[in-house]
Amino acid sequence: MKVIPREARRITYSSEIRKLKNIPLTDEQRAIVVGAILGDACLSPNWSLTNHRLQITRSKQQQVYIEWQYGKFKPFVLTKPRWYERTRSYTIRTISHQEFSNLRKEFYPQGIKILPDRIEEYLQNPLTLAVWFMDDGNAVIRNGKVVGYHLNTQSFTKEENQKIARLFEELFGIRFVIEKNNGSYRIGVWQKDSREMFRNLIDSHIIPSMRYKLGLISDSSSPVETGFPQTGMKIVEASA
Repeated sequence: MKVIPREARRITYSSEIRKLKNIPLTDEQRAIVVGAILGDACLSPNWSLTNHRLQITRSKQQQVYIEWQYGKFKPFVLTKPRWYERTRSYTIRTISHQEFSNLRKEFYPQGIKILPDRIEEYLQNPLTLAVWFMDDGNAVIRNGKVVGYHLNTQSFTKEENQKIARLFEELFGIRFVIEKNNGSYRIGVWQKDSREMFRNLIDSHIIPSMRYKLGLISDSSSPVETGFPQTGMKIVEASA
């Protein structure tokens, strides 16, 4: 067996990364990235502060989800999801790339996540919406039936939540309401027609292991809610 010197391996590895930096994301990858940024992912700088990388962390219960994301982000993720015992979570990191830096400028112009100017364009992609829901969504269950869905958008301002709700109404005819939740705001969809339109919009993109978020699989560990209204939640206004 031929042994490759360590320095040669390092040069080969660096050359591979440099080549990857010139490869654009596919449309599918970009849609998943945007959904992840709207959700739980973060964009962190590389050591030289010249570009950013995408980092995603998931609980053990969502191992299949992060493995799906790992597969979708190849070849920009060079190692499989890594388990960290201290945080009891899995993490993947992409290489740093100009496209991630561009998204960082859009979503974090002052270091705090905002709705970017292109949010209307982004929300028109059902895959982006599905990833966002798999990250931040949940079903609300009452008497064994789904009565609503939440998008936990508490990281956005009231005005940004109003904009999200308005865009859902304008783009898809889906009526969300703005809810006050423990001092922050989120959006929920309760009307039957709107609820079904929302589910149908994202359904085909929800991976099997995350379908519990739609309330379609019984799972005692799933983040479903059990009724309406919820403690600490107050409807502020409808989307229209």
